[in-house]
Amino acid sequence: MYCYFYRLNMHYLTVAALLAVSNFVMTFAWYWHIKPGQTAFPLWQIVLISWGIALLEYCFVVPANHFGAAWHIKPFQLKIMQEAITLTVFVLFAVFYLQDSFKWNYAVSFVLILGAVYFAFKH
Repeated sequence: MYCYFYRLNMHYLTVAALLAVSNFVMTFAWYWHIKPGQTAFPLWQIVLISWGIALLEYCFVVPANHFGAAWHIKPFQLKIMQEAITLTVFVLFAVFYLQDSFKWNYAVSFVLILGAVYFAFKH
């Protein structure tokens, strides 16, 4: 019984880690250029650079979804887990890279979304 739960938890952790890396890469691809004073590139170059960065993201998100499905994580659960990870990564990125402030209403919204994750995995 212990081995089953350990393996199950490792599957969730593996999928979550792959999703976290993919979300960091994609968040960077989408938002790197909006940091004040950051970009001197024309828009078409920003798009091409972001597409190049986003290609790397697929190297993590596709295996995360593939392994998740193979390990019987339901598609709805994968998507909801991915969205919660996306918000977590974005908060860290916005606060530390973009130097934006995190306000109480964002925290409340985030807690409500984490509640959705809880209910998605509740049997």
